[in-house]
Amino acid sequence: MQTEQPAPSAPEAPAALKRALGTPLLYFFILGDVLGAGVYVLIGQVAAKSGGAVWVPLAVALGLALLTAASYAELATKYARAGGASYYATLAYGPFVGFFTGFCMLAAGIVSVAALARGFGGTYLTAFVNLPVALVAVLFLAALALLNARGISESTRANVVATVIETSGLLLIIGLGVWLVARGDGDLGRLTQLGTPENGPVAAALSGAVLAYYSFVGFETSVNVAEETRNPRRAYPRALFGALGTAGLVYAAVGAAASAAVPTGVLAGSDGPLLEVVRAAGGVPGWLFSAIALVAVANGALLTGIMCSRLAFGMARERLLPSFLTRVLPRRRTPWAAIATTTALSLLLALTGDIETLAATLVLLLLVVFFTVNTAVLVLRRRDRSGNPDHFRAPAVIPVLGALSCVLLATQVDREVWLRGLVLLAVGAALGLVSAKVSRRTAKASEASAEPGGPAAP
Repeated sequence: MQTEQPAPSAPEAPAALKRALGTPLLYFFILGDVLGAGVYVLIGQVAAKSGGAVWVPLAVALGLALLTAASYAELATKYARAGGASYYATLAYGPFVGFFTGFCMLAAGIVSVAALARGFGGTYLTAFVNLPVALVAVLFLAALALLNARGISESTRANVVATVIETSGLLLIIGLGVWLVARGDGDLGRLTQLGTPENGPVAAALSGAVLAYYSFVGFETSVNVAEETRNPRRAYPRALFGALGTAGLVYAAVGAAASAAVPTGVLAGSDGPLLEVVRAAGGVPGWLFSAIALVAVANGALLTGIMCSRLAFGMARERLLPSFLTRVLPRRRTPWAAIATTTALSLLLALTGDIETLAATLVLLLLVVFFTVNTAVLVLRRRDRSGNPDHFRAPAVIPVLGALSCVLLATQVDREVWLRGLVLLAVGAALGLVSAKVSRRTAKASEASAEPGGPAAP
């Protein structure tokens, strides 16, 4: 007598992430990621490109960032899923572009964490202790991974404290700049000096905006925690635009204060331009500002690490990466496998590269991602005929302008950066082709097994 075979069990549903973020925590998450280490080192380079009117390229960069942020706000409130840009690109263009976009985002995040790990062991840390950069990178990344694995609530609460500290450092610079001007040691005339011997005002503003744009990068990481946000359709736009607006005001004030307080040539020639303001003003210990800068670096690395792990988790759940990466801690409900994997890759890069090499292709990779996100908004709008207004919707021209802004900024990227970036883009494209082929085979196998008379499940 033939025994009846048990019916195959349904595939286990992917684990869900805990919704633990409200608007205030999400606001500080975004603000902390934007107000990262970039502004502490980039003001001098922006001044070298644009002249004393540093606030102008900062304002231009904010405007360009807001265009793409509006596209992110629409997609994040419409599709609140971990995976972010990769998930949106898959919906709009299919698995190949989805994987390619996710690869660029993931690569940029991993590179950024590696660069920050090396930066943490650099000049600012030497104010307290001299340790090998490699040892610092190992300890630094291990500590961040443990905090990330402990939980999104704990990580973002730590971010609130760190954001307050790093913001206080920037407010200190603003106050010291005002004090220097008030006592007659500053020059407000530098705030209107836009242009350099090489570039006129327009070219100088655009050239400086390319560097200043890096200071606003970070807002895009927040879409990867939309799934862990309570009521994301209401909370996300408020937190996103509020944080970018706050960062823009702080940056413009910091740029104006630094430029008025310190000669443009001094800013442009310094590796720690804001420290020049502290030294010029006097009265504030250099070690105190170094400590604040270290907090800024650590906070940026923590938030970018959270993004990387959630993006890897989301891509794995969409079968764009190995399913192993969807494993979560039973009690904490955090993606431990994705955290461990992305941290290991960042550590490998931190131990084998230098800051300049690691950071060179970051903006280029993100411009590819941003261009895809802006165009995905238009594609998905055309497909969605329901007219459902239950999400944030940007004016139709905004995604178009956002995509064009990415092309404009990409034309300003150095040739050497393009050559390095093209290697990474080629690797992502090759892996994307493999991923798309596997996805098609899986889909065909599923369809065949679902048909009457199809092959029996093993």
